[in-house]
Amino acid sequence: MKRVAILISGGGSNMLALVRDMDENHPARPVLVASNDPSAGGLAKAAALNIPTAALDHRTYPTREAFEADLAQHIDAASPDIICLAGFMRILTPGFIRRYEGRMLNIHPSLLPKYPGLHTHARALAAGDREAGCTVHEVTADLDAGPILGQARVPVLPGDSEETLAARVLTMEHRLYPAVLRRFAAGDRTPVLLP
Repeated sequence: MKRVAILISGGGSNMLALVRDMDENHPARPVLVASNDPSAGGLAKAAALNIPTAALDHRTYPTREAFEADLAQHIDAASPDIICLAGFMRILTPGFIRRYEGRMLNIHPSLLPKYPGLHTHARALAAGDREAGCTVHEVTADLDAGPILGQARVPVLPGDSEETLAARVLTMEHRLYPAVLRRFAAGDRTPVLLP
């Protein structure tokens, strides 16, 4: 049985999608939900599901490395086999990424390699794209550039705003990320492709 740590920064909707999918037939179990923001709503949701939590305020640390050192202590204490970034809004240093390389996943709200970084929906709309979507990838030192483990596509509709497109993509994130984690935890890195 694989052990999964999930890192969040906000409400934890992707974390909940992952946790709810980890039923008795799943090859993994959640062992930690950690956040860089003690006020993140997802922490209370995880605690209500009896998942251990850790809250660190990144703003109180003098450097990114100091914050990551404390975060790594919490992660290592939970002994995870897999780390899922689920709306974790901190760019990680190469040293931290190396520590967990090959077992850290992230979900990104675009069809990578298109639109790494922020403002993905605005960029897709500005480009006149006919479809958008989300990608689960392995985390590497290059931002949003690791091996792709899954993608889901949604149409861009006439009259879409950033908000309407984001909501449609998020619905697909909640389907894609659990499907990829289930496959990855079973030792299969074949990409999951959802229409």
